[in-house]
Amino acid sequence: MFEQDYLMRMILQLVEGIRRSLELSKGGEDPSSAAEMLEATISQATEIDGSILLSLAPESIADILQVSGTDPAVVEFVGRSMLLESEYLQQAGDTSTAQLRKSQAEALALSYGFSLGDEDSIESEIKDYIDSF
Repeated sequence: MFEQDYLMRMILQLVEGIRRSLELSKGGEDPSSAAEMLEATISQATEIDGSILLSLAPESIADILQVSGTDPAVVEFVGRSMLLESEYLQQAGDTSTAQLRKSQAEALALSYGFSLGDEDSIESEIKDYIDSF
């Protein structure tokens, strides 16, 4: 019971961070801040220093999350958050970091066996997830 409550709290934190970043990014006014918000959300959800985690090579990030015991459901949201962040970074003109985030997201999806959606599908899934409560 405690473990499930903890998992739900982590997922809800991720969902809330993604939702806030989507609101912040509407109209493309501040994609850099939206990307920073997602990085902070990822750091909080994984309980791993975001600056360290997000600087890892794509193949290493999945290994670290597996070793840390991060729940696969959380990892799926982390992967989708990374893909969304890559979109924000691309809009902000930071193409090298955008490509890194996309590669990291793809590595997580491959390692954990989930598929990544695009920004529209992420937004829709978040709304559905929030509505389920």
